[in-house]
Amino acid sequence: MALVFAGTVGGVAPGDTGITYPEARRLDLMDEYHGVKVPDPYRWLEQTDSEQTRKWIEAENKITYAYLEKIPRRRAIKDRLTALWNFERYGIPHKEGGRYFFSKNDGLQNQSVLYTAANLDGTPRALLDPNTLSKDGTVALTSEAVSEDGRYLAYGMAEAGSDWNVLKVREVATGKDLPDLIRWVKFSSPSWTKDGKGFFYSRFKEPTAGTELKDTNRFHKVYFHKLGAAQADDLLVYERPDKPDWYMSGEVTEDGKYLVISANENLVKDGIFYKDLSSPSTPVVELLNKFDAQYRFVGNDGPAFWIMTDREAPRWQLVAIDTRKPEPENWKPVIPQAAEAIQEIEVVGERFIVSYLKDAMTVVRVHDLAGKYLRDIDLPGIGTATGFGGKRKDPETFYSFTSYTAPGRIYRYDVASNKSQLFREPKVKFAPDDYTTRQVFYNSKDGTRVPMLIVHRKALKLDVTNPALRYGYGGFSVSITPAFSVAALAWMEMGGVYAVPNLRGGGEYGEQWHQAGMKTKKQNVFDDFIAAAEWLIANKYTSSKKLAIHGASNGGLLVGACMTQRPDLFGACLPAVGVLDMLRFHKFTVGWAWVGDYGSAEDAAEFKALYAYSPYHNVKKGTCYPKTLITTADHDDRVFPAHSFKFAAALQWAQGCDNPVLIRVETRAGHGMGKPTSKRIEETADMWAFLVRALEMDPQLDRVAGR
Repeated sequence: MALVFAGTVGGVAPGDTGITYPEARRLDLMDEYHGVKVPDPYRWLEQTDSEQTRKWIEAENKITYAYLEKIPRRRAIKDRLTALWNFERYGIPHKEGGRYFFSKNDGLQNQSVLYTAANLDGTPRALLDPNTLSKDGTVALTSEAVSEDGRYLAYGMAEAGSDWNVLKVREVATGKDLPDLIRWVKFSSPSWTKDGKGFFYSRFKEPTAGTELKDTNRFHKVYFHKLGAAQADDLLVYERPDKPDWYMSGEVTEDGKYLVISANENLVKDGIFYKDLSSPSTPVVELLNKFDAQYRFVGNDGPAFWIMTDREAPRWQLVAIDTRKPEPENWKPVIPQAAEAIQEIEVVGERFIVSYLKDAMTVVRVHDLAGKYLRDIDLPGIGTATGFGGKRKDPETFYSFTSYTAPGRIYRYDVASNKSQLFREPKVKFAPDDYTTRQVFYNSKDGTRVPMLIVHRKALKLDVTNPALRYGYGGFSVSITPAFSVAALAWMEMGGVYAVPNLRGGGEYGEQWHQAGMKTKKQNVFDDFIAAAEWLIANKYTSSKKLAIHGASNGGLLVGACMTQRPDLFGACLPAVGVLDMLRFHKFTVGWAWVGDYGSAEDAAEFKALYAYSPYHNVKKGTCYPKTLITTADHDDRVFPAHSFKFAAALQWAQGCDNPVLIRVETRAGHGMGKPTSKRIEETADMWAFLVRALEMDPQLDRVAGR
């Protein structure tokens, strides 16, 4: 039980940087967990809309921007980022009702525009331009689904970076919206019935006014919306009042016969249910309801469902389950587990197109519908390929290929001939041949072999004077694969080394790799990241004072944990929108869903592990922490921004040297999804400018840019 006293004022720490931090009251507040008393002096910052917190944010931003404005190269960095970002880029096309649909950004548009065309060579027509919906570009298209006849577009919109979506319907022919309006949707995309008369979606209940960005979101429910009806009349299809923490999504099978409901428990285990749409009165059947593994619906052949699963196959396999005989002993193996981990399976052109990861690089193989291996798809290089969507009888599909030095090129793949044809290629103002990518393997603290990709300019002389930036994630089975990034390119142009290790907790090597970085084993992730830094230093790519680390969300936790465990190892740290209070994360918005990966302080063993690495709770007075710029946003309703507020206040109070600890709080922005291009450029420019000063860099931007 918490005890609250009047508290004291702390956090004022002037240094030779000229920074005097805002006053931040420290409460004498204790929580007790399993007999352990834990202080939480900055609990008041969880009241993000209070006058006291707003004044603190305003004061912190004033200090941060004053510091950044004094960095001479900040403007040049922003100019170079703007020039690099200004290139035409396309999304992966898909086809419905005989028409193609794809997104396109002319370069510096805040949001990509959705286009449609009658054929691949036809003149595209803008169908939906989010840039017209707000003055600052903060309204974003979050989901889109076209009815099978191509008549209607159901789409989701989010404002200011929030996860809350509003669903609307637009006529494809006229570009006009219908009256349909659906609110309070999160983590759900619409799925049309085959006749195009309506769609399924999932939503939470309407939150209490004023708490939309903070309160927990529970009791996800699946609804059916009939075209033209009011939301109040939408049909509740499925709910589980006894399972408040399930995420649920509905997907109509390609043949239109079934609604498949995927239920997820704490982002770790799944259930698969279905409803026969030919008979509306039939109940939902819980096909897989033990939540003993992960299951993903791939497609169906009548009553036989193709399910991708890690059950008895940590690197995933594909099985066929006859819904009339669903017992596991009747399951038929289709594509067995391989040496590489399966990432995705699509059914196109009467074939399974299977994407694997081999040491974090994409390998794509084609199998027939009986599971027989037919061939590999020849990719244009070593990197990441995504897409391959379509319908079972489609003769073609599209995919994107990217790497750290290859912007996302779009290819059309002919299934019958096994040939890829370049469809769209971005033109970025840089020379890819000037850069080199190398994959190395290093040993973590316990001897585990971990891969890391290192990218830099070929002309760069590798020695301890080089600035280096490492990015990491390590959680939720998310695989970090090579992808082009304007931010990373600009960093390398400035003379930096860019390195990305594939930490445990991710999905690069399947579920075993994921579980090795979960719950009480989470410390393995931090050990992997620390070992990567030590390898770079030992191999003379950089030195501690020249090494920076960056990560966002779960990656923000990674940076926070590593900088509090090994403050001597890094010259600068950039924790972004991080989960930093590991004892209370589950009390806000959707944080309860992360218990499957992190564990919970309510469990004694998991509390011990969480408390041991929780960044906020492991800040120690008098320690010299690296130069730090924390970034977050006031509309982040994924990771509650108070995580970053509390961590910043604690670090500023504790800082035992003159290294700056700053926090940059973006307004009208959220966790990152849908962030306008202008805000991305500004944020990256500020982070890179901070690193220029922190790592004592001298980037020759004029020479690099050819000015």
